[in-house]
Formats: sequence, structure tokens, C-alpha cells
Amino acid sequence: MPTTVQPAVVGATGYTGAELTRLLLKHPRSRTPLLFHDRNDDTAADFAELYPQFGAVRNGSPQGTLPIERLDWERVQRAGVDVLFLCTPHEVSRRLVPHAVARGLRVVDLSGAWRLKQTSHRAVYAFEDENPQAASALDASAAYGIPELRAAAIAEARVVANAGCYATSIILALAAWIDGGLLDLSAGVVCDSKSGVSGAGKAATARTQFVEVSDNFSAYNVFGHRHTGEMLEQLGLERSQLQFTPHLLPIPRGIFSSIYVRAKNGTRARDLDACLREFYSEAPFVRVRGSGKLPEIRYTLHTNYCDIGFEMEPEGSRVLLVSCLDNLVKGASGQAVQNFNVMCGFDQREGL
Repeated sequence: MPTTVQPAVVGATGYTGAELTRLLLKHPRSRTPLLFHDRNDDTAADFAELYPQFGAVRNGSPQGTLPIERLDWERVQRAGVDVLFLCTPHEVSRRLVPHAVARGLRVVDLSGAWRLKQTSHRAVYAFEDENPQAASALDASAAYGIPELRAAAIAEARVVANAGCYATSIILALAAWIDGGLLDLSAGVVCDSKSGVSGAGKAATARTQFVEVSDNFSAYNVFGHRHTGEMLEQLGLERSQLQFTPHLLPIPRGIFSSIYVRAKNGTRARDLDACLREFYSEAPFVRVRGSGKLPEIRYTLHTNYCDIGFEMEPEGSRVLLVSCLDNLVKGASGQAVQNFNVMCGFDQREGL
């Protein structure tokens, strides 16, 4: 890839699209991104007016206007776009990616459209593909977008399916111990996760109104959350081994995952700690807090870090594993930029 890359963002008006645009505007290897919406009209907007807190600055200098236009493939190709970011609903990404790939673009998709390999897991989205054969080929070739675990595949991929926010927090927390064979998986894995309201997206719903969220705490999508399939596939677990329950916190952003597991007989806290540290020794955005040091949401807000810590039962095998991240950064847009860096051969830390 050249020293600088031309990106484009479709869906720049939403929370993840705005966060992604902010990161690309300060990325030293990114040219000013083209911004698009995916509506079927010619309505235009200006990013700097929608998000004046960071919309008019490019690497510390005034940027002027940043128009958000209707997606136009000819405009994309005339501008020499190298990487297309999709911050669009799942069904929209499912429709757009085949067209992007056919035009020679590389894609980072922040939706769940291409994350799942197994048809049974993908059924939760009920996709109706224009070309089922082409979609099936893309399903097989798309790289799952957690750079700490899938960097080699991401570097070569035409399509990178950015991992889900809940899934990222749980997969990163468990991957080292499962890979190291330190857990008694017959005892099951219980994942109790809580997210800020921005995880539900910008579109208003009755559930995410202030009066419903404030001074409240609630579980939702029990036994049916669409991120569950990602966890099962990436961790190699059976559905009977994993219980995932998401909750809605009355805060704008952040994820706190409490994960309950049993260690194999003879495994001690020092073994668990050493395994985590070795596994993530070259991962710049995973901070291992270690034994007895539990992460907190406030320490990962507005960063691309995932913090991991745990407590082990004294003289026992029960373990509480805690993972924290910002759902809009490491759980979405920051991870997308990290994937972009890997795809382009840049240092993972560029722009983050």
C-alpha cells in the first residue's frame, strides 16, 4: 500500500460512523475520508455541523466542510478510494459489500453481515441475498476482525468483518485460557455483560429513551443475542457450554463483562496470569491487569484498550474474569481502524 490511503465511510452520521470519521481525520496515513449516507435520496449534510466538537479538524489544522453525500460508486472510484468502511445496518452492508468487492475495493464492515461462518448462527439476521452464491463465497472468505487473534487473515482479506462489541470483550478475555487448555469447559462459561446505551445505535427506540434508561438496569435478549454466534465460533464452544446475558447500563458508553469459569484441577492464579501475559505480550491494545486487579469502565473510555483482570477462589477452581472496553472505540470504530492498519501494513497503533 502507499504511504497514505484514501478511505471512505458509509453511514458517517451515526455514533460509530462519527467516531470512525474522527479517528480517520487524525490518522497520519489517512487522507481526508469521503463521507456518504446510505439513504435513497440526495439529501446532503455537513459532518462539521453535525459534530462540531471534532468535525472541522484534520491533524490539528482547520478542515473546512466535510460533506456527507449519497453513496455514488462512480464518485468512489473517481476519488481513488482504497478502503471502504461500512457503518450501516446489517442488511445494508449485506447488500453493499458484493458491489464494493466487484469494484476492487477492500472493505471493513462494522455490521454483523459477514462475521458468521455457520448458517445456523447467521439465521438470526434472516438475510435475503441478491446473489446467494456470491454471498456464500464472501461469507467463506471474510476475515473476522479481531487483530489480536486474526492478524494474518486480516492482512490478506478483501473483506474484514469488524467484531461485535460484546463479542470482542468476551472473546479477548477467554481466548488465552481456552487456547492454553486451562479451563474446565464441562462446567460451562457464564458471561454477564453490561453496555452503555450507545451500543443500541443512534436511532431512537422506546427502550433507549432517557426516561426508560435513567435510574434503571435491565437484561435483554436473553438466549437470543446476535453476538452469541461470534463467541461460539471464535472460541470453539458449543451452545450448551456458553450462557451470555447482556444488560443495559444507564451510561452513554462502555462495556463491563463479568465472566464466570472453572479452572482445571491443579491450575493456580499464577498460571492463569502468566498465560494471559504471554498470549498478549505483543498486543498493544490489550492491557492485562492480572490477578486481583479488576478493570473498570472508566479506565477504557475513549480509548482502544481492552483491559482484562481476574480473581480466583482461594484454594478452589472458580474464577471471575473481568473485561472492559469502550463499545464505540475498541468495540467498533477503533477496532475498525486497527483492522485498517493491519490491512494496509501499518503499525496497529497508527491513529489510535
